[in-house]
Amino acid sequence: MATPNSAASAPPTDAAKEIPNLRTLIPKLEPRSRRQPAANRTPVPDTPPLPNPPDLSNWTFSTPTRRILSPKDHEIFLKSPTRDLIVAWVFGLAESVVGTPDSDYSDADFSDQIRALVAILDEAEELAKQSPPNEQGGSRFGNKAFRGFLDLVKEKLPAWHNSLGITNPDAINELSAYLNQSFGNRNRIDYGSGHELNFAIWMLCLYQLGAVQKTDFPGLVLRVFVRYLRLMRTVQMMYYLEPAGSHGVWGLDDYQFLPFLFGASQLRDHSYITPRAIHHALTLEEFGEDYMYLGQVNFVNSTKTVKGLRWHSPMLDDISSAKSWTKINEGMRRMFVAEVLGKLPVMQHFLFGSLVPAEESMSQEDEASMADEDGEHEGHDHGVKGWGDCCGIKVPSSIAAAQELRKMGKAEPLRRIPFD
Repeated sequence: MATPNSAASAPPTDAAKEIPNLRTLIPKLEPRSRRQPAANRTPVPDTPPLPNPPDLSNWTFSTPTRRILSPKDHEIFLKSPTRDLIVAWVFGLAESVVGTPDSDYSDADFSDQIRALVAILDEAEELAKQSPPNEQGGSRFGNKAFRGFLDLVKEKLPAWHNSLGITNPDAINELSAYLNQSFGNRNRIDYGSGHELNFAIWMLCLYQLGAVQKTDFPGLVLRVFVRYLRLMRTVQMMYYLEPAGSHGVWGLDDYQFLPFLFGASQLRDHSYITPRAIHHALTLEEFGEDYMYLGQVNFVNSTKTVKGLRWHSPMLDDISSAKSWTKINEGMRRMFVAEVLGKLPVMQHFLFGSLVPAEESMSQEDEASMADEDGEHEGHDHGVKGWGDCCGIKVPSSIAAAQELRKMGKAEPLRRIPFD
Protein backbone atom coordinates (compact mmCIF):
# COMPACT_ATOMS: atom_id res chain seq x y z
CA MET A 1 0.00 0.00 0.00
CA ALA A 2 1.42 3.34 -1.04
CA THR A 3 2.02 5.99 1.59
CA PRO A 4 2.06 9.77 1.09
CA ASN A 5 5.84 9.79 1.50
CA SER A 6 6.35 7.09 -1.10
CA ALA A 7 4.16 9.04 -3.58
CA ALA A 8 6.21 12.21 -3.04
CA SER A 9 9.43 10.34 -3.73
CA ALA A 10 8.13 8.74 -6.93
CA PRO A 11 9.82 9.89 -10.13
CA PRO A 12 7.91 12.68 -12.03
CA THR A 13 5.71 11.67 -14.90
CA ASP A 14 6.26 12.93 -18.48
CA ALA A 15 3.35 15.38 -18.07
CA ALA A 16 4.95 16.87 -14.98
CA LYS A 17 8.22 17.36 -16.79
CA GLU A 18 6.47 19.49 -19.44
CA ILE A 19 5.15 22.03 -16.91
CA PRO A 20 7.56 25.02 -17.04
CA ASN A 21 8.98 26.65 -13.95
CA LEU A 22 7.28 30.02 -13.99
CA ARG A 23 9.90 31.53 -11.68
CA THR A 24 12.42 31.38 -14.52
CA LEU A 25 10.06 32.81 -17.12
CA ILE A 26 8.48 35.80 -15.38
CA PRO A 27 10.83 38.80 -15.44
CA LYS A 28 11.69 40.37 -12.16
CA LEU A 29 9.64 43.49 -11.56
CA GLU A 30 11.66 46.59 -10.77
CA PRO A 31 10.48 49.96 -9.48
CA ARG A 32 10.45 52.51 -12.31
CA SER A 33 12.99 54.69 -10.49
CA ARG A 34 15.58 51.90 -10.70
CA ARG A 35 15.07 51.12 -14.36
CA GLN A 36 17.97 52.28 -16.50
CA PRO A 37 17.13 53.99 -19.79
CA ALA A 38 18.13 52.16 -22.93
CA ALA A 39 21.57 53.21 -24.07
CA ASN A 40 21.99 54.73 -27.52
CA ARG A 41 24.16 52.23 -29.34
CA THR A 42 25.13 54.71 -32.05
CA PRO A 43 28.45 56.25 -31.00
CA VAL A 44 28.79 60.02 -30.84
CA PRO A 45 30.61 61.10 -34.02
CA ASP A 46 34.12 62.36 -33.43
CA THR A 47 35.29 65.73 -34.68
CA PRO A 48 37.87 65.02 -37.40
CA PRO A 49 40.87 67.36 -37.51
CA LEU A 50 40.20 70.38 -39.70
CA PRO A 51 42.86 70.57 -42.44
CA ASN A 52 44.74 73.80 -43.00
CA PRO A 53 43.56 75.83 -46.00
CA PRO A 54 45.10 74.61 -49.27
CA ASP A 55 47.96 76.30 -51.10
CA LEU A 56 46.20 78.40 -53.75
CA SER A 57 49.28 79.60 -55.66
CA ASN A 58 48.51 77.32 -58.64
CA TRP A 59 44.88 76.59 -57.92
CA THR A 60 42.22 75.94 -60.53
CA PHE A 61 38.73 76.91 -59.41
CA SER A 62 35.64 75.23 -60.84
CA THR A 63 31.89 75.79 -61.03
CA PRO A 64 30.24 73.61 -58.33
CA THR A 65 27.99 70.85 -59.65
CA ARG A 66 25.98 67.96 -58.28
CA ARG A 67 27.94 64.72 -58.14
CA ILE A 68 25.69 62.57 -55.92
CA LEU A 69 23.43 61.22 -58.63
CA SER A 70 22.88 57.68 -57.33
CA PRO A 71 22.96 55.72 -54.06
CA LYS A 72 26.45 54.49 -55.04
CA ASP A 73 27.69 58.09 -55.35
CA HIS A 74 26.28 58.79 -51.91
CA GLU A 75 28.11 55.80 -50.43
CA ILE A 76 31.37 57.02 -51.99
CA PHE A 77 30.82 60.49 -50.51
CA LEU A 78 30.18 59.13 -47.00
CA LYS A 79 33.63 57.47 -47.03
CA SER A 80 35.44 60.43 -48.57
CA PRO A 81 37.80 63.07 -47.11
CA THR A 82 35.23 65.73 -48.12
CA ARG A 83 32.68 64.20 -45.78
CA ASP A 84 35.23 64.44 -42.96
CA LEU A 85 36.04 68.01 -43.97
CA ILE A 86 32.36 69.03 -43.68
CA VAL A 87 31.95 67.29 -40.31
CA ALA A 88 35.18 68.88 -39.02
CA TRP A 89 33.96 72.30 -40.15
CA VAL A 90 30.45 72.15 -38.69
CA PHE A 91 31.49 70.46 -35.43
CA GLY A 92 34.43 72.86 -35.10
CA LEU A 93 32.06 75.81 -35.35
CA ALA A 94 29.80 74.21 -32.72
CA GLU A 95 32.70 73.59 -30.34
CA SER A 96 33.82 77.21 -30.65
CA VAL A 97 30.65 78.40 -28.86
CA VAL A 98 30.32 75.78 -26.09
CA GLY A 99 28.86 77.54 -23.05
CA THR A 100 28.83 80.87 -24.90
CA PRO A 101 25.71 83.04 -25.14
CA ASP A 102 25.51 85.64 -27.87
CA SER A 103 25.86 88.47 -25.34
CA ASP A 104 29.30 87.28 -24.22
CA TYR A 105 30.73 89.21 -27.17
CA SER A 106 30.24 92.75 -28.39
CA ASP A 107 30.50 93.63 -32.06
CA ALA A 108 33.88 95.25 -31.38
CA ASP A 109 35.25 91.84 -30.35
CA PHE A 110 35.00 90.53 -33.91
CA SER A 111 37.17 91.08 -36.96
CA ASP A 112 36.45 93.36 -39.88
CA GLN A 113 35.65 90.28 -41.98
CA ILE A 114 32.89 89.22 -39.60
CA ARG A 115 31.38 92.69 -39.78
CA ALA A 116 31.64 92.61 -43.58
CA LEU A 117 29.81 89.28 -43.70
CA VAL A 118 27.03 90.64 -41.49
CA ALA A 119 26.78 93.69 -43.78
CA ILE A 120 26.22 91.37 -46.77
CA LEU A 121 23.30 89.72 -45.01
CA ASP A 122 21.92 93.11 -43.98
CA GLU A 123 21.97 94.12 -47.64
CA ALA A 124 20.30 90.85 -48.65
CA GLU A 125 17.38 91.69 -46.37
CA GLU A 126 17.09 95.09 -48.03
CA LEU A 127 16.90 93.32 -51.40
CA ALA A 128 13.93 91.32 -50.14
CA LYS A 129 12.13 94.59 -49.42
CA GLN A 130 12.75 95.61 -53.06
CA SER A 131 10.90 92.51 -54.27
CA PRO A 132 7.66 92.55 -52.25
CA PRO A 133 5.50 89.40 -52.35
CA ASN A 134 2.59 89.06 -54.72
CA GLU A 135 -0.92 88.95 -53.29
CA GLN A 136 -1.47 85.36 -52.20
CA GLY A 137 -5.27 85.31 -52.30
CA GLY A 138 -5.28 82.88 -49.39
CA SER A 139 -2.82 80.44 -51.01
CA ARG A 140 -0.38 78.73 -48.66
CA PHE A 141 2.15 77.79 -51.32
CA GLY A 142 5.34 79.60 -52.27
CA ASN A 143 5.14 83.18 -53.54
CA LYS A 144 6.65 83.65 -57.01
CA ALA A 145 8.06 87.07 -56.08
CA PHE A 146 10.78 85.05 -54.34
CA ARG A 147 12.40 84.59 -57.76
CA GLY A 148 12.74 88.36 -58.09
CA PHE A 149 14.58 88.44 -54.75
CA LEU A 150 16.99 85.74 -55.99
CA ASP A 151 17.59 87.73 -59.20
CA LEU A 152 18.61 90.75 -57.12
CA VAL A 153 20.88 88.55 -54.96
CA LYS A 154 22.58 87.11 -58.04
CA GLU A 155 23.40 90.60 -59.32
CA LYS A 156 25.04 91.49 -56.01
CA LEU A 157 27.21 88.37 -55.60
CA PRO A 158 30.38 89.75 -57.29
CA ALA A 159 30.30 93.00 -55.30
CA TRP A 160 29.68 91.16 -52.05
CA HIS A 161 32.70 88.92 -52.57
CA ASN A 162 34.81 91.92 -53.59
CA SER A 163 33.96 93.48 -50.21
CA LEU A 164 35.58 90.43 -48.60
CA GLY A 165 38.79 90.89 -50.58
CA ILE A 166 38.00 88.14 -53.12
CA THR A 167 38.64 89.45 -56.64
CA ASN A 168 39.47 86.35 -58.70
CA PRO A 169 36.43 85.88 -61.02
CA ASP A 170 36.73 82.08 -60.95
CA ALA A 171 36.85 82.06 -57.14
CA ILE A 172 33.82 84.36 -57.01
CA ASN A 173 31.97 82.07 -59.39
CA GLU A 174 32.65 79.05 -57.17
CA LEU A 175 31.69 80.73 -53.92
CA SER A 176 28.62 82.40 -55.44
CA ALA A 177 27.07 79.02 -56.24
CA TYR A 178 26.92 78.16 -52.54
CA LEU A 179 25.69 81.54 -51.33
CA ASN A 180 23.03 81.70 -54.05
CA GLN A 181 21.71 78.24 -53.11
CA SER A 182 21.66 79.05 -49.41
CA PHE A 183 18.53 81.22 -49.79
CA GLY A 184 16.33 78.46 -51.21
CA ASN A 185 15.37 76.91 -54.54
CA ARG A 186 14.20 79.22 -57.29
CA ASN A 187 12.05 76.69 -59.13
CA ARG A 188 10.32 74.97 -56.21
CA ILE A 189 10.25 78.08 -53.97
CA ASP A 190 11.23 75.92 -51.02
CA TYR A 191 13.89 75.87 -48.35
CA GLY A 192 15.32 73.25 -46.00
CA SER A 193 18.38 71.92 -44.20
CA GLY A 194 20.17 71.33 -47.51
CA HIS A 195 20.02 75.04 -48.33
CA GLU A 196 21.16 75.86 -44.82
CA LEU A 197 24.10 73.49 -45.37
CA ASN A 198 25.04 75.51 -48.46
CA PHE A 199 25.49 78.56 -46.24
CA ALA A 200 27.79 76.59 -43.93
CA ILE A 201 29.78 75.42 -46.97
CA TRP A 202 30.03 79.02 -48.23
CA MET A 203 31.68 79.94 -44.92
CA LEU A 204 33.93 76.87 -45.27
CA CYS A 205 35.02 78.08 -48.72
CA LEU A 206 35.86 81.48 -47.22
CA TYR A 207 38.08 79.64 -44.73
CA GLN A 208 39.66 77.60 -47.53
CA LEU A 209 40.49 80.88 -49.31
CA GLY A 210 41.95 82.41 -46.15
CA ALA A 211 39.25 85.08 -45.99
CA VAL A 212 38.37 84.02 -42.42
CA GLN A 213 40.58 82.43 -39.76
CA LYS A 214 40.07 79.96 -36.93
CA THR A 215 39.92 82.92 -34.54
CA ASP A 216 36.79 84.00 -36.42
CA PHE A 217 34.86 80.81 -35.58
CA PRO A 218 32.84 82.28 -32.67
CA GLY A 219 31.95 85.28 -34.82
CA LEU A 220 30.89 83.05 -37.72
CA VAL A 221 28.38 81.36 -35.41
CA LEU A 222 27.26 84.10 -33.03
CA ARG A 223 27.09 86.94 -35.56
CA VAL A 224 27.15 85.66 -39.15
CA PHE A 225 25.05 82.51 -38.81
CA VAL A 226 22.65 84.18 -36.36
CA ARG A 227 22.18 87.03 -38.85
CA TYR A 228 21.60 84.51 -41.66
CA LEU A 229 19.03 82.74 -39.49
CA ARG A 230 17.12 85.96 -38.89
CA LEU A 231 17.28 86.81 -42.58
CA MET A 232 15.86 83.43 -43.53
CA ARG A 233 13.02 83.79 -41.05
CA THR A 234 12.12 87.04 -42.80
CA VAL A 235 12.38 85.41 -46.24
CA GLN A 236 10.34 82.38 -45.14
CA MET A 237 7.55 84.55 -43.81
CA MET A 238 7.61 87.02 -46.70
CA TYR A 239 7.59 84.49 -49.55
CA TYR A 240 5.90 81.53 -47.82
CA LEU A 241 8.79 79.23 -48.70
CA GLU A 242 7.61 75.64 -48.69
CA PRO A 243 9.46 73.10 -46.50
CA ALA A 244 11.95 71.08 -48.53
CA GLY A 245 11.12 67.64 -47.23
CA SER A 246 10.98 67.46 -43.43
CA HIS A 247 7.43 68.87 -43.13
CA GLY A 248 8.21 69.49 -39.44
CA VAL A 249 6.67 66.22 -38.26
CA TRP A 250 9.39 63.62 -38.26
CA GLY A 251 12.08 66.33 -38.41
CA LEU A 252 13.09 68.89 -35.81
CA ASP A 253 11.82 71.86 -37.77
CA ASP A 254 10.27 72.70 -41.13
CA TYR A 255 13.38 74.50 -42.32
CA GLN A 256 16.44 74.60 -40.03
CA PHE A 257 18.76 72.14 -38.31
CA LEU A 258 22.00 73.93 -37.40
CA PRO A 259 20.41 76.29 -34.80
CA PHE A 260 19.71 73.20 -32.71
CA LEU A 261 23.24 71.84 -33.11
CA PHE A 262 24.94 75.16 -32.42
CA GLY A 263 22.36 76.04 -29.76
CA ALA A 264 22.85 72.79 -27.86
CA SER A 265 26.58 73.55 -27.75
CA GLN A 266 25.87 77.01 -26.38
CA LEU A 267 23.75 75.52 -23.58
CA ARG A 268 25.92 72.46 -22.89
CA ASP A 269 27.33 73.65 -19.58
CA HIS A 270 24.50 75.93 -18.47
CA SER A 271 23.98 75.90 -14.72
CA TYR A 272 20.20 76.37 -14.54
CA ILE A 273 18.52 76.35 -17.99
CA THR A 274 17.49 72.72 -18.48
CA PRO A 275 16.15 70.97 -21.60
CA ARG A 276 12.62 71.21 -20.16
CA ALA A 277 12.93 74.99 -20.34
CA ILE A 278 11.73 74.97 -23.96
CA HIS A 279 8.21 74.55 -22.52
CA HIS A 280 8.47 77.76 -20.48
CA ALA A 281 7.36 80.81 -22.46
CA LEU A 282 9.12 83.27 -20.14
CA THR A 283 12.45 81.45 -20.48
CA LEU A 284 12.15 81.42 -24.27
CA GLU A 285 11.34 85.11 -24.30
CA GLU A 286 14.12 86.10 -21.89
CA PHE A 287 16.93 83.93 -23.29
CA GLY A 288 15.89 83.36 -26.90
CA GLU A 289 18.15 86.15 -28.16
CA ASP A 290 21.17 84.66 -26.38
CA TYR A 291 20.78 80.97 -27.23
CA MET A 292 19.94 79.78 -30.73
CA TYR A 293 18.16 76.63 -29.55
CA LEU A 294 15.70 78.59 -27.44
CA GLY A 295 15.31 81.28 -30.09
CA GLN A 296 14.46 78.72 -32.76
CA VAL A 297 11.88 77.00 -30.54
CA ASN A 298 10.35 80.40 -29.83
CA PHE A 299 10.14 81.13 -33.57
CA VAL A 300 8.61 77.73 -34.32
CA ASN A 301 5.95 78.33 -31.65
CA SER A 302 5.13 81.72 -33.17
CA THR A 303 4.43 80.27 -36.61
CA LYS A 304 2.00 77.52 -35.60
CA THR A 305 -1.77 77.61 -35.30
CA VAL A 306 -1.90 74.84 -32.70
CA LYS A 307 -0.63 75.30 -29.16
CA GLY A 308 1.94 72.88 -27.77
CA LEU A 309 5.22 71.40 -28.95
CA ARG A 310 3.87 67.89 -28.58
CA TRP A 311 1.33 68.59 -31.31
CA HIS A 312 3.27 70.60 -33.87
CA SER A 313 6.88 69.51 -33.11
CA PRO A 314 6.76 66.11 -31.40
CA MET A 315 10.46 65.40 -31.87
CA LEU A 316 11.45 68.62 -30.08
CA ASP A 317 9.02 67.69 -27.34
CA ASP A 318 10.58 64.22 -26.98
CA ILE A 319 14.12 65.63 -26.90
CA SER A 320 13.20 67.98 -24.05
CA SER A 321 12.99 64.97 -21.72
CA ALA A 322 16.77 64.43 -22.00
CA LYS A 323 18.65 64.70 -18.72
CA SER A 324 21.20 67.25 -19.90
CA TRP A 325 22.23 69.50 -22.77
CA THR A 326 25.28 67.27 -23.15
CA LYS A 327 22.96 64.43 -24.18
CA ILE A 328 21.13 66.72 -26.59
CA ASN A 329 24.42 67.99 -28.02
CA GLU A 330 25.53 64.41 -28.64
CA GLY A 331 22.18 63.59 -30.24
CA MET A 332 22.41 66.60 -32.56
CA ARG A 333 25.81 65.44 -33.75
CA ARG A 334 24.39 62.02 -34.52
CA MET A 335 21.48 63.62 -36.34
CA PHE A 336 23.71 65.85 -38.48
CA VAL A 337 25.71 62.87 -39.68
CA ALA A 338 22.72 60.55 -40.11
CA GLU A 339 19.84 62.87 -41.09
CA VAL A 340 21.64 65.53 -43.13
CA LEU A 341 24.85 64.09 -44.59
CA GLY A 342 23.46 60.55 -44.46
CA LYS A 343 20.20 61.22 -46.31
CA LEU A 344 20.22 60.91 -50.07
CA PRO A 345 17.17 63.22 -50.59
CA VAL A 346 19.21 66.00 -48.95
CA MET A 347 22.65 65.27 -50.36
CA GLN A 348 21.52 64.68 -53.96
CA HIS A 349 21.42 68.48 -54.26
CA PHE A 350 24.86 69.06 -52.72
CA LEU A 351 27.37 70.97 -54.87
CA PHE A 352 31.03 69.99 -55.28
CA GLY A 353 33.71 72.34 -56.58
CA SER A 354 37.47 72.63 -56.19
CA LEU A 355 37.43 73.78 -52.55
CA VAL A 356 34.93 71.10 -51.48
CA PRO A 357 35.81 68.37 -53.99
CA ALA A 358 34.04 65.20 -55.09
CA GLU A 359 35.76 61.87 -55.51
CA GLU A 360 36.84 61.10 -59.07
CA SER A 361 34.72 57.94 -59.13
CA MET A 362 31.48 59.84 -58.51
CA SER A 363 29.07 60.56 -61.38
CA GLN A 364 29.25 63.69 -63.52
CA GLU A 365 26.22 65.94 -63.89
CA ASP A 366 25.05 66.76 -67.41
CA GLU A 367 24.13 70.28 -68.52
CA ALA A 368 20.37 69.60 -68.50
CA SER A 369 20.46 68.55 -64.85
CA MET A 370 22.59 71.58 -63.97
CA ALA A 371 20.01 73.90 -65.52
CA ASP A 372 17.22 72.10 -63.69
CA GLU A 373 18.89 72.48 -60.29
CA ASP A 374 19.29 76.19 -60.94
CA GLY A 375 15.56 76.44 -61.59
CA GLU A 376 15.55 76.96 -65.33
CA HIS A 377 13.21 74.01 -65.98
CA GLU A 378 9.96 73.21 -64.28
CA GLY A 379 10.60 69.45 -64.28
CA HIS A 380 12.72 68.02 -61.51
CA ASP A 381 13.55 64.38 -62.17
CA HIS A 382 16.82 63.06 -60.76
CA GLY A 383 16.66 59.92 -62.87
CA VAL A 384 16.29 57.63 -59.86
CA LYS A 385 12.90 56.88 -58.34
CA GLY A 386 12.09 56.21 -54.72
CA TRP A 387 14.47 58.63 -53.06
CA GLY A 388 11.80 60.27 -50.97
CA ASP A 389 9.56 63.28 -51.44
CA CYS A 390 12.18 65.97 -51.04
CA CYS A 391 11.02 67.90 -54.08
CA GLY A 392 8.29 65.92 -55.75
CA ILE A 393 5.32 66.77 -53.53
CA LYS A 394 4.40 70.39 -52.85
CA VAL A 395 3.66 70.95 -49.16
CA PRO A 396 2.02 74.20 -48.03
CA SER A 397 3.93 76.33 -45.59
CA SER A 398 2.73 76.35 -41.99
CA ILE A 399 4.05 79.90 -41.81
CA ALA A 400 1.72 80.79 -44.68
CA ALA A 401 -1.27 79.36 -42.83
CA ALA A 402 -0.70 81.61 -39.83
CA GLN A 403 0.12 84.69 -41.94
CA GLU A 404 -2.93 84.35 -44.18
CA LEU A 405 -5.19 84.06 -41.14
CA ARG A 406 -3.73 87.29 -39.78
CA LYS A 407 -4.21 89.07 -43.11
CA MET A 408 -7.88 88.06 -43.15
CA GLY A 409 -8.35 89.31 -39.62
CA LYS A 410 -8.98 85.84 -38.30
CA ALA A 411 -5.95 85.60 -36.05
CA GLU A 412 -6.93 83.97 -32.79
CA PRO A 413 -5.06 82.69 -29.75
CA LEU A 414 -3.37 79.37 -30.49
CA ARG A 415 -5.88 76.52 -30.50
CA ARG A 416 -5.56 73.81 -27.90
CA ILE A 417 -6.22 70.22 -28.88
CA PRO A 418 -9.58 69.13 -27.35
CA PHE A 419 -7.98 66.35 -25.32
CA ASP A 420 -4.97 68.40 -24.20
